Amino acid sequence: MSSAATPLPVPADQPAGAPDGAAGDTAASRPVVPLTEPADGLAPVVDTPAAFERVLEAFAAASGPVAADAERASGYRYGQRTYLVQVRREGAGTALVDPVALPDLSPLRAAVGDVEWVLHAASQDLPGLAEHGVVPARVFDTELAARLLGMERVGLAAVVAEVLGLGLAKEHSAVDWSTRPLPPEWLRYAALDVEVLVPLRDALAARLEETGKAGWAAQEFEAVRTAPPPAPRVDPWRRTSGTHTLRDPRRLAVVRSLWEARDANARRRDVAPGRVLPDRAIVAAAEALPRTVAQLVEVPAFAGKGTRRRAAYWQRAVDEALALPASALPSVRGPRSDAPPPPRAWADRDPAAAARLLAARAVVTELSERLAVPVENLLQPDALRRLCWTPPDPADTESVAAFLRGRGARQWQVELLAEPLAAAFPGPQDG
Repeated sequence: MSSAATPLPVPADQPAGAPDGAAGDTAASRPVVPLTEPADGLAPVVDTPAAFERVLEAFAAASGPVAADAERASGYRYGQRTYLVQVRREGAGTALVDPVALPDLSPLRAAVGDVEWVLHAASQDLPGLAEHGVVPARVFDTELAARLLGMERVGLAAVVAEVLGLGLAKEHSAVDWSTRPLPPEWLRYAALDVEVLVPLRDALAARLEETGKAGWAAQEFEAVRTAPPPAPRVDPWRRTSGTHTLRDPRRLAVVRSLWEARDANARRRDVAPGRVLPDRAIVAAAEALPRTVAQLVEVPAFAGKGTRRRAAYWQRAVDEALALPASALPSVRGPRSDAPPPPRAWADRDPAAAARLLAARAVVTELSERLAVPVENLLQPDALRRLCWTPPDPADTESVAAFLRGRGARQWQVELLAEPLAAAFPGPQDG
């Protein structure tokens, strides 16, 4: 853990926290200072109880918000487990913590109390932090702030370059963070990611205040912080890439059986499912309907050495699908959903709903352009479609507001949208 915090370099021609327009006008032309080394040096990974205790003492004695990030091994390991947690606080410096060696990080949350935690794209990292006992009392999400400010690019490197004039290298963003020991160059990358977060937070917070969006941001941050975990997907196997080309229940049964066999194998081996068997191989087997292992390995997608080695395992999954009675085959249409049909079908199925959607989209688009807030951040597209497909009766400001709240809209969104959306819907006199 680094013991002190050093101010980040700031280009002389562009002070951090400059007004939104100034940054946007000069971002493409002003120089960007590359960040290559942590300001405080690179401390060893914290992976023992004694080292973690020193982190707790330092963070408890420090001040200000906590910058945090978490690294996973998506594409390498099964699931979304966290393999590195980076935290930084003024006066304590940066700590890179191994949550595999130290799975209970809840004392860190207790050590800093109810201070604000600063994250970029907090919805990606908060679930993993919560699995290790870290549940922040308050959150500032720099990605969400950038979205509300209308920035065209909201990745961390892009926002840091535009707002702070600093360059972050991102070549290690998709590496296998389950690797042990972690290479020094990866750790430098991880340390720099949290080193910029508090200065970035301060600059973005100033812009939010200047543009009158600070209250909106606070509601968005709290919604992200308190969001429940997503509900389990119904028929997750249907997300296998290429499945949409199969219109035969028997072939869909093969996809389902192979997907389930792959998932069980990947979970047991702790390997990303796509590395165990790619989606294209599953779909290819469903198209070929092999009856024997010999026929299966003739399918080009099963010609690889590792795939051939497990060919008997995959053929058993195919055989199980081929043996199913017709009554056990999956539906071609998929599970029933209460979601509206695709908008392209609305004109034929319900012309009035299609007219409502057209009018509602115009309202949201106009507000988006005027306020410099992306359409999807003004209102979730699913909520808008549901409102237009089955609007309240009567569709007045109060009932539309209640509908939007029921679909998770924040108060600032309701205040902006309820009245113009209600006004855009044809009334009884309009037929």
